[in-house]
Amino acid sequence: MEAHLRRKLEKLKELLLSYKSEGSGAASDSRSHKPAGNGLVSYNQSHKKVIVAYSGGVDSSFLLKCCVDFLGRERTIAVTAVSPTYTQKELQTAREISQGLGVSHKIIHTSEVDNPNFKANPQNRCYYCKSELFSQLQLLAKKKGVSFVLDGTNADDLKDYRPGSLAKKEQGVSSPLAEVNLTKEEIRAASKELGLKTWDAPQMSCLASRFAYGQEIGLEDLSRIEKAEDYIRGLGFKMVRLRHYRLSDKTLLARLEVNKEDVIKIANHQSPITNRLKELGYNYITLDLEGYRTGSMNEGIIGGNI
Repeated sequence: MEAHLRRKLEKLKELLLSYKSEGSGAASDSRSHKPAGNGLVSYNQSHKKVIVAYSGGVDSSFLLKCCVDFLGRERTIAVTAVSPTYTQKELQTAREISQGLGVSHKIIHTSEVDNPNFKANPQNRCYYCKSELFSQLQLLAKKKGVSFVLDGTNADDLKDYRPGSLAKKEQGVSSPLAEVNLTKEEIRAASKELGLKTWDAPQMSCLASRFAYGQEIGLEDLSRIEKAEDYIRGLGFKMVRLRHYRLSDKTLLARLEVNKEDVIKIANHQSPITNRLKELGYNYITLDLEGYRTGSMNEGIIGGNI
C-alpha cells in the first residue's frame, strides 16, 4: 500500500476510533450539523449511531466495513433502497456483504418511479431519486434513534456533474470518504487490503441512467435493460452498459458499451446478443466503438459527467 494512502487510512481509523470512544452525548438533528474542520472529527461530538446508505457497490461497501470495524456493529446500520431502478444482482451483493460483516441490514422500498418529475427524465433526474432516498433514510434514522446518515460519495465524485448532491445537502446526509479526500482508486486499493470482494467490482449506477434524457422512464423498459445487461454479463463481460433509446417511429435502439479491451471480443457474440436483445424488444442493436466511459449520456451537458 502506498504511503499517502496509508496515511489517509490511518487518519480515518484514528478519527473513527475517536468517534467510537465519545461519551453518550445528545443526538442532534443531522440537518443542522455543520462540520468543523475535518468532518469526521465533528461527527464524534454528538453522534453515536450511523445509517450507511448501502448499495453494495465499491464505495458504500468500503464505508460500511470501516464503520463496522471502528464504530462497531451495534452502532452501524446498513440500509439498502430497493426499486425498479436497482438491480437484483446489486441487492444480492449487498445482502451477502452485510451478512458477512455481521451488520444489521435493512431493506426499504423507494417510489421515485411514481414521481412524474423523475419519470420525465430531465437532466436533473438524479435529484428526484436522491431526494426520495435520503428523505426516507432520515425518517428511518429518526424512528430508530440514529443520529447520522452517511453515503459513499468519494472525492472524485465531487468533480462531476451530480444533481443528486443538492438533495444530499437538503436532507443533511454526509459523505466521510469525500471529506477525507479518498479517491475511487484509493478506495479500491484499500478495499483489496481489507479483503472486500467489491475492490475490483465494475462501477454501478441506477438503471435510469441508461435512458436518453427527455425519454420517459417506464417499468417495462427498466426490466428490459436489466435482463439485457444480465445476459451479456453472463457471456463473460464484466462491464456492460446498455444505453436505451426510443426513436421517433417508436422503435427501440440499444447502444452497448463494454470495456475498451472487450470491444473486439463482443463482436464474436454478435448472433446470440442480437437474438436475445431482439427477444427483449429491441429493433436495433449497436456497439459503441469508444467503449464504456462514465456518464456517456451526459456528453454535451455543461458541468461534466455523472
